[in-house]
Amino acid sequence: MDISQKQEPDYSTAKITHVGFIDPYAMEGIIILQSDDKKEFHMRAFSGEVARHIKSFLEGRRDTLPTIYNMIEEICEENEMLLVKVKVYESGTVLRANLYFTGKKDIVLRNYRASDAVALAAFYNIPILVRKTLLKDKMENLS
Repeated sequence: MDISQKQEPDYSTAKITHVGFIDPYAMEGIIILQSDDKKEFHMRAFSGEVARHIKSFLEGRRDTLPTIYNMIEEICEENEMLLVKVKVYESGTVLRANLYFTGKKDIVLRNYRASDAVALAAFYNIPILVRKTLLKDKMENLS
């Protein structure tokens, strides 16, 4: 697969518009991804810890990088590679993501946890592509 290929028609670029928690104990995170055409995907069922990292990255706080993300950054630096995009999709009943790296050679890492991929996308400020079947019309406040 060529990393520089045109965007696939069944994916839309999305931005994180909200980061929060499902429960009062901040154990389960939620993010809202919104496409350019204002459709949304509410991604949940991941750890509150990852949600806190995403929130920090979006706020520009990148000074304390969690161990696993730090490891990826070090591997990229050592191999002169950059993470350039992530693609989120369903695989059975779970969310997965592919991570696209470029540098001396292009590498695609497939079938990783979507929450970690989105956190890395927030850290590096890179595109998040979401399969269009996951995006739904925005629900308006009914009150």
